Amino acid sequence: MEALLALTPIATIFILLVVFRWPATRAMPLSWIITGAVGLTYWEMSFNRFLAASIQGVIIAFTLLYIVFGAILVLNTVRHSGAVNTIRETFRGITMDRRIQVIIIAWLFGSFIEGASGFGTPAAVAAPLLVVVGFPAFAAVMVTLIIQSTPVTFGAVGTPIMVGIKTGLGGNDLVDQFLIEKGYNVAEAGIIPLGYLETMGQVAASFHAIAGLGIPLIIAAMLTRFFGEEKSFKKGLEVWPFAIFAALAFILPYLAVAFLIGPEFPSLLGGLIGLAIVVPSARAGFLVPKGDDVWDFPPRSSWDPEWLGVYQQSDLEEDETEAHIGTVAAWSPYVIVAALLVGSRLKALPFNEWITSSSVTTAFTNILGEEGISASIQWLYLPGFMFFLTSLAAFFIYRMSANQYVAAWSETAKTMLTVSIALGFAVPTVRVFIASNVNDAGLDSMPIELANFVADLAGSTWPVFAGLIGALGAFIAGSNTVSNMMFSLFQFGVAENVGISPTLVVGLQAVGAAAGNMICVHNVVAASATVGLLGKEGLLIRKTIWPMFYYLIVIATAGLIAIYVLDLAP
Repeated sequence: MEALLALTPIATIFILLVVFRWPATRAMPLSWIITGAVGLTYWEMSFNRFLAASIQGVIIAFTLLYIVFGAILVLNTVRHSGAVNTIRETFRGITMDRRIQVIIIAWLFGSFIEGASGFGTPAAVAAPLLVVVGFPAFAAVMVTLIIQSTPVTFGAVGTPIMVGIKTGLGGNDLVDQFLIEKGYNVAEAGIIPLGYLETMGQVAASFHAIAGLGIPLIIAAMLTRFFGEEKSFKKGLEVWPFAIFAALAFILPYLAVAFLIGPEFPSLLGGLIGLAIVVPSARAGFLVPKGDDVWDFPPRSSWDPEWLGVYQQSDLEEDETEAHIGTVAAWSPYVIVAALLVGSRLKALPFNEWITSSSVTTAFTNILGEEGISASIQWLYLPGFMFFLTSLAAFFIYRMSANQYVAAWSETAKTMLTVSIALGFAVPTVRVFIASNVNDAGLDSMPIELANFVADLAGSTWPVFAGLIGALGAFIAGSNTVSNMMFSLFQFGVAENVGISPTLVVGLQAVGAAAGNMICVHNVVAASATVGLLGKEGLLIRKTIWPMFYYLIVIATAGLIAIYVLDLAP
């Protein structure tokens, strides 16, 4: 009964968005009400805790909106300056083939941005860039959601492992005993040693490498299947040599960094090295289709209205100024934002210390007196601030008029109105779901009750379900890090009870949580907003859920082989 009721809020979201195709602006308020009703009645949460968790959710939603606003502002600044024409021509100089363009921008550049920043910024940066290059808004969001899988476990300089797993496993005697038996130096009880986190990163990177090998080919195939005149997977699969080449150009450095350096930089350096290898190769024509084999979208006049965001109701080129902007200047906002994101995340740089100082953080501790329900807004650390700085820099670099820049701000503000409603209810729904751990019914939190039910059914087949639980956590919480916090200790305990390697199982948890980002409502809403694609959240999830299943099936198979065939026990 507890598992069934715990499933109700998740099922409600899925049914309303995916089955009934409601926009998130209608589905999420109803989901918040249902989650609250279940929590207040069966879980016997206090109304004060329900309210505190909802307020916490509103604060977190504000931080997401802060990021989204900045991302949209950068896009509108680029649009109104006329730089979009130069950026478009840059990619035409590499190749006109959209399958190659999507692999370079979404897979490689998106992975680099994920490694630097996290917070869903690959979609916030790469999706608008794809729109600028000439992709339909729906296609741009779909592919950037799909790539939020392989790089996510090492996003924001390794936060899902260095914070998520470290926090999730810390403070438990069972974990400490296991680590001591494995020979790790547990200097202080309850503190997970760096060596074990490095091992966890190696495990996660290995599973990701297996599943991630197919992601560039999947995004190319889905692009041609849903946005081509032929509606064929075959056209996308035809670029398999380039897709595998680009996959390996990212994955091999990614693995090397995970094993040789640690869990902070696999995605960041993997994406950067991959770009350095693939872009010159594509420019030289290596494995790139030529002549009649080049694939493009059908004429814009024949595009399905569902493909379009507010920035594509007419041809982008018609809206831009006649002024020519040089290549270096046109690309400068993306160089600036990447540099700011990397610089703000590297603790060795003084910039990091300045922006993370408490003087620029607004903290909300124990909201309404509820222990553990807190939130904070790091005004300068959040990617939104980097986007604002980038937009301001672009204003001067592009030598825009005041009217052009005001128009960019005005369009951004209008776009934010709808997404504010969706995120304003989506995040509080999640926080109430998680905060149900404190109740008068003597129950675990809703996600843990649901996970316990699955664990009881699974038994020794648990590796099949470990990634699914991680994905469920990311779908609920909107974050690989939070999913790891919620479920790492649970996964560890189940593995110990079943008699299999806890390290491999928690690694599967981390990888599954990364895959769950493909369908996470927060990410879908935020990514859609950055290109003005509103009310299509359910349609997007109907597409991205299949690559997520692919990912979970691959890692489940790899997990079973590692545990029961290879008998690995790191």
